Amino acid sequence: MGRQHALAAAVSMVLLTAGCVGASADPAPQPSGSTRVSTWVDPDGDGLLQPGPGEPLRSRTELAPASRPAHRLVTFAQLADAHVTDEESPARVEVLDRLGSPFTSAFRPQETLTPFVLAGMVATINRLHPAAVVETGDLIDNAQANELDTAAAILRGGRVDPNSGAAGYAGVQSAANPDPLIYRPSVDAPRYPGVLAAAERPFTSPGLNAPWYPIAGNHDLLVQGNLAATAATERIAVGSRKVVTLDAETAAAAQEGRLTPRIADRLLADERTANAITVPADPARRELAPAQAVDRLREASGNGGTGPLMDSAFDLAPDVRAILLDTARRTRGAGGVLRPRQVTWLRDQLTAAAGRWVIVFSGTPLTDTDGGEAALGLLDVDPHVVAAIAGDIHRNSIAPRRTAAGGYWLITTASLADYPQQARAFSLWRTADGGVALQTWMLNADPGWRLAAVSRQLSFLDYQGGRATGAAGTLADRNAVLFVGRPA
Repeated sequence: MGRQHALAAAVSMVLLTAGCVGASADPAPQPSGSTRVSTWVDPDGDGLLQPGPGEPLRSRTELAPASRPAHRLVTFAQLADAHVTDEESPARVEVLDRLGSPFTSAFRPQETLTPFVLAGMVATINRLHPAAVVETGDLIDNAQANELDTAAAILRGGRVDPNSGAAGYAGVQSAANPDPLIYRPSVDAPRYPGVLAAAERPFTSPGLNAPWYPIAGNHDLLVQGNLAATAATERIAVGSRKVVTLDAETAAAAQEGRLTPRIADRLLADERTANAITVPADPARRELAPAQAVDRLREASGNGGTGPLMDSAFDLAPDVRAILLDTARRTRGAGGVLRPRQVTWLRDQLTAAAGRWVIVFSGTPLTDTDGGEAALGLLDVDPHVVAAIAGDIHRNSIAPRRTAAGGYWLITTASLADYPQQARAFSLWRTADGGVALQTWMLNADPGWRLAAVSRQLSFLDYQGGRATGAAGTLADRNAVLFVGRPA
């Protein structure tokens, strides 16, 4: 089933008129982006989100008994998988989306709106007054310089111009595109007339009012998050020919299992006019080599360690140390990897923490990372480790990891690209019994960001990345108090 037909089947006729871009995308905005205050629900299952009650913090006592929070040590936040996208780029391969796994995120119906989701989330995070924000990878979608320029401008604050090519929108979501795979907001349900034009206009971002610490993700460093840039992919990215249909031979090659350089070159360089549309060329779409992307992330944030990897550590508070692990591959592949030298570095950092509480962040969950078990082994024997936090999998989850030293919490956070489009807040408290309690709750984009609200609704209905995937997790995966006992 094409995306536009799946969306139409999921939404009522009310949404066809109430959801236009000229009006509020939701019947009443939240007073806050905090899901402890209110959140978005679909109580009758009609596909239309509406404001609902907040979700209280639930005590999780699998690792230690509940104890009264006595003193707050620090508040911080995590941004995961914003995937700020140049949706007009010829280097994107939306056409692969119809093949199914593993190409299920090649096209999203809300992809024009990624800058506004990030900006709306920045506004929400600023209300927390966090000590720091950790960005755990995939800040951008396709390793393009202009994508990183846009994302950096949003986080820095001030004027942001999300457009590429010529003025206005030129891409696969134009009304004239007959492809049933592609959702066209001006003609398909749910209709948002004018949203494409609005998405290309400059806007002002509030900018983060806290230092932010990046970790590289596969989409920051690799084309489509899978392959290092080549001269061939670079020519396509800055050029004017955008492939929009697949011939049978290329489709069959792609379905062999994974995106390879041979398939990518064959697809992107397809010279047949019938398989492509013309879009305005733009040299700002140049693709970044991994080292260039790392340098630019460091320049934008003022943080991110030194050397070829973005491993770094900093004090969240006098008694709290953050350790960041870069698990992104540099040549090919979306899966994470932790190198032996990083394990040695981690051991040294845990020793240097010297009795402080430790929060570990990684680009991919250490449980799903090649070499991650060695890092987990070090965390398992350190009684001061509170949590290992990651992004990448686009899903909210919280699980205890029980160890002889007492244990710690494994936490993942949903993406800003796919539903539920949430970030995560944390507040670490010293408890009356000498342990700690890590409070965590989900954040939604500020309700004043109208295009972010449109994006949330479309992401909810997306048949490949929406509500059916369960990425929001259970109630206990979202808002919780995670108790960790006093070190022996």
